[in-house]
Amino acid sequence: MTTRRTRLLGAVLAVAALALSILPATAATAGENYVPISGAGSSWSSVAISQWAVNVQQYGMKIRYASTGSSDGRNQFKAGTVDFAVSEIPYGIKDGGVTDVPPTVGYAYMPIVAGGTSFMYNLSAGGKRITNLRLSGPVLAGIFTGTITSWDDPKIKADNPGLELPKRRVVPVVRSDGSGSTAQFTTWMSKKYPSEWNAYCKQAGRPLPCGVTSNYPTIPGKGFIAQPNSQGVSGYVAQQANVGTITYVEYSYALKTGYPVAKVLNKAGYYVEPTASNVAVGLLGAKINQDKGSASYLTQILDGVYDNPDPRTYPLSSYSYMIIPTTTDASLTPAKGKTLGAFDYYFLCEGQQQAEVLGYSPLPINLVQAGLDQVRRIPGVEAKSIDIRKCNNPTFSSNGTNTLATRAAQPPACDKLGATQCNTGTGGAKGTTTATQTGAGGSGSSGSGSGSGSATGTKGGSTAGSTAGGGGGSGGTTGTLSGGSGTASGTSGNTVAALNNGSPVQCDADSGVCQNVAALPVSVDPSDAWTPTRTLMVCAVAALLALVLVPPFIGVLVSRRRLRK
Repeated sequence: MTTRRTRLLGAVLAVAALALSILPATAATAGENYVPISGAGSSWSSVAISQWAVNVQQYGMKIRYASTGSSDGRNQFKAGTVDFAVSEIPYGIKDGGVTDVPPTVGYAYMPIVAGGTSFMYNLSAGGKRITNLRLSGPVLAGIFTGTITSWDDPKIKADNPGLELPKRRVVPVVRSDGSGSTAQFTTWMSKKYPSEWNAYCKQAGRPLPCGVTSNYPTIPGKGFIAQPNSQGVSGYVAQQANVGTITYVEYSYALKTGYPVAKVLNKAGYYVEPTASNVAVGLLGAKINQDKGSASYLTQILDGVYDNPDPRTYPLSSYSYMIIPTTTDASLTPAKGKTLGAFDYYFLCEGQQQAEVLGYSPLPINLVQAGLDQVRRIPGVEAKSIDIRKCNNPTFSSNGTNTLATRAAQPPACDKLGATQCNTGTGGAKGTTTATQTGAGGSGSSGSGSGSGSATGTKGGSTAGSTAGGGGGSGGTTGTLSGGSGTASGTSGNTVAALNNGSPVQCDADSGVCQNVAALPVSVDPSDAWTPTRTLMVCAVAALLALVLVPPFIGVLVSRRRLRK
């Protein structure tokens, strides 16, 4: 009996060892083996990158990203301490008299997402929150160079004829670290308002001409507040006690915190906010370096964006870039290159579907295709032939035009420079209206009113009620302050106010229905799914177990019966 049990135990162990040798191989093919990778840089882009990193965990990828600012990201990549960097500006730019020297290892730029540098603020008057502030270029330059210091300044009043602005000190909140957001903003100021910018830099002791800088100069006694990264500046403004503050930050942070952004005056004379559609329109004026032999291939020149004559343009629109390795070194191995390439393939295709709900604008088809070509340059990448038509990017069209830009709604009449002013909120405060002296209506580009004293729009706002509380007018027209229960409701099809848990919501442009969006579903590569081959392997292991275990088991039962007899 003991001998039989020993044989049985030996058989079980042998089969178990065989099963363990087969099943791990099966599991390995069920999901790719990826080594963890790390990156650092832009906080402007970090909302999107962080969400994508969560999404790819289902495929076994671990992406660690430190939102330390573009300058630090470029420096870390150059030092070899991270596998990739993200930045809004390239290497080689002269900043404060010092040139940012490129890395000695091979590298390339790859666009990852578009967005608008917004001006998030915290302002109230008479105990009521202001959510429909408008600011022109000269006023923004004045605020961030310290020449406009009070919210009731006549120049700000000229931008906001419908608002009673408080006599309160303007507190600009700027970045304390090297930042791509600062570089984008100061590039705009140096191009559009060089005299004001140079005068400010001179007071700060910077060499002239000041030009672009990643490190915002501050002057003691000017009342500026400096905070690190996008989370720092947006978090400071979002504190309820910090009324009067304003900062420059990517639009997604205003959506996350539930705070409004200023509508900025564009070349056509309209005040617009950085929605995905308005950014897409603005970037039609961008020039992209198409010279594949250039070290700055795919980087951007934004002069045409600043002066884009389209009324829908947001003038401070731009792209963000991932800096990827094109050669191996001590830190980047082919195994890491495989993970980085797979992550890049994901966000260039499926990831762009989420750009709008996260507060960005998806890449147009030409930059997605160029990005896919750049991925093939990463050492160790498992190159794929992706059918770009299946990416479901909202900008793609059959004729190559940017669908998001083509379908972008025209701004309402109340957003035009003049005596009227829309009362609808912006950014993360879209649902909060602000009464205006002119009774200007909501910011919808279309939609009609109905009911008693109210009007609703299906594409972004409605008018205020009439003085008699009767039916509302069409979206974007004006009413009076003494109107009945008129409200400005409706959506523009863009992300609106964050929910209590901070998650963004997406609103359908046609139905006006909004829903929470944490992550959109993505398709799994068939090579990573369970296949018939794997099923056959498992069945073979089960059959082998039965073949080895069943006969000894039957023999034991027969022996026991004989002993009983």
